[in-house]
Amino acid sequence: MAAAAALLLLAAAAALAGGDDSDWVRLPSKCEVCKYVAVELKSAFEETGKTKEVIDTKYGFLDGKGSAVKYTQSDIRLIEVTENICKRLLDYNLHKERSGSNRFAKGMSETFETLHNLVHKGVKVVMDIPYELWNETSAEVADLKKQCDVLVEEYEDVIEDWYRHHQTEDLSQFLCANHVLKGKDTSCLAEKWTGKKGDLASVGEKQSKKKSGKKKKKVRKDESEGAAGLPAAGEALEESGVQEEAPLTHSPADEL
Repeated sequence: MAAAAALLLLAAAAALAGGDDSDWVRLPSKCEVCKYVAVELKSAFEETGKTKEVIDTKYGFLDGKGSAVKYTQSDIRLIEVTENICKRLLDYNLHKERSGSNRFAKGMSETFETLHNLVHKGVKVVMDIPYELWNETSAEVADLKKQCDVLVEEYEDVIEDWYRHHQTEDLSQFLCANHVLKGKDTSCLAEKWTGKKGDLASVGEKQSKKKSGKKKKKVRKDESEGAAGLPAAGEALEESGVQEEAPLTHSPADEL
């Protein structure tokens, strides 16, 4: 049964690949490159925007006339983000089972995840790609990073302009639609992945649900402790001067 499943999966993988060497490697378009550069820039700026660190710019000035500046508004933050942004794209993998720009995503693709599970179960999986290279950076992702380096250098002034004056505007629209892809195809910018695997938004939703679940459990626990701390029905009636007519068969907490 496992062997049959492996054969079916390999047939599906071959179909997804297109069966032609020219279709096997499809390098990222300029739209795809800009889309994920903007995604990672937004993510990096959000991550570095949470600190309250203040930088003393007096250091290095002979007259000591520099002033303190917030890290979130500093040149240092901009430089650190832009210098490392393209390296973040190497965390992506190619998901051949997806269409359009959604083929680039973080996390292992569904196809390779299933293949890995089969190997771990002892099933012999034969592919053109050696097992030890399954997790290596694909040609498409390597090219994504390479094109990112060129794009960031070429549009450095545009990114800086957004950082200093236009942070209220969507970065994908400002950088990609208005500059990098002006007059060109921008359709990939509107493509959204609604699946579960390898998707950052889905991971965020799962984490949010977990936190929500913890909060609900905590509320239930507090309610339970609060109910346990309530006086018994008889005690409450005696304190208020009213005689209890008949004992209750269960506590008020059970009704809750």
